[in-house]
Amino acid sequence: MKKLLIATAFSAMAFPAISHAECGDVSVAEMNWASASIITKVTEFLMVQGYGCNVTLVPSATTTAVTSLAENNEPDIVPELWVNSAPLYTKLEAEGKVKKATNVFTDGGSENWYVPDYLVAKHPELATIDGILANPELVGGKFHNCPDGWGCRTANDNLVKAFSFADNNMEVFNHGSGETLAAAMASAYEAKEPYFGYMYGPTAVLGRYNMVAVDMGAHDADIHACNQTTDCASPGKSSYPAAPVLTVVTTDFAERAPDVFELVSNISFSSGDLSQLLAWQADNSASSEEAAVHYLTQNKDVWQSWVNDDARAKLDPIFK
Repeated sequence: MKKLLIATAFSAMAFPAISHAECGDVSVAEMNWASASIITKVTEFLMVQGYGCNVTLVPSATTTAVTSLAENNEPDIVPELWVNSAPLYTKLEAEGKVKKATNVFTDGGSENWYVPDYLVAKHPELATIDGILANPELVGGKFHNCPDGWGCRTANDNLVKAFSFADNNMEVFNHGSGETLAAAMASAYEAKEPYFGYMYGPTAVLGRYNMVAVDMGAHDADIHACNQTTDCASPGKSSYPAAPVLTVVTTDFAERAPDVFELVSNISFSSGDLSQLLAWQADNSASSEEAAVHYLTQNKDVWQSWVNDDARAKLDPIFK
């Protein structure tokens, strides 16, 4: 019953009856992958029901969101921005146009190329990129790449050149969405088939299956920085670094709505908790909105510490 009531409150947000004078209009990016969508839905719910905001969700992706911040100074809030894949963010922050609200993953995010553990158990050489490229047939001769618009797509495209995939008979398959990328990994693992591809964490698929991060060699900050740009003159070999993952806001918004800025500065998740939530979502074929409802009902003590006293008083009756 409690989940039904909260879901009803979510639905009501499409046609809000409350006054939004307290907060005003707020645009929030909704990135096109599962964890970011859930975080955005949780953020939206707390902003609307607790702070009286009139929220507009803006479908987005890493490159799209940062470009829009640079050119249009919007959206106001961008949850789950992987700044290692968005070098323009550092420039915008230095210029004072945007600011960090929080590390939305308390322990950071991961980016790697993966193969299944059963392949490495049978062929230990597949634990390294050199071993994979020397034996492409053992991983199916295909690399599962990021969708267009993701920051990792630019880095991967440059890494593909640096590691000479074409000369080593390695096909690149560019996925159309994060869902198909994860589904390809899951399908291969369930069938114990060859697989080689990119994935970030936390994600449900990495929480459910034993994947081995491929040794791509040492991380070189300068090479990685070049690989993140579409005009990198000399793509090079470098592993991904540990990734800071942020919620960022425009400076204008932080100054205009300090209470809401404080809220989004408090919203963060551990990788383990978020992976469990994503696994719940996958196991229940749930939407991001339903996953947000599940999180809010199961973690009242956590999110109550995120909101101020006035917002808590407005939200409590929904969760009685």
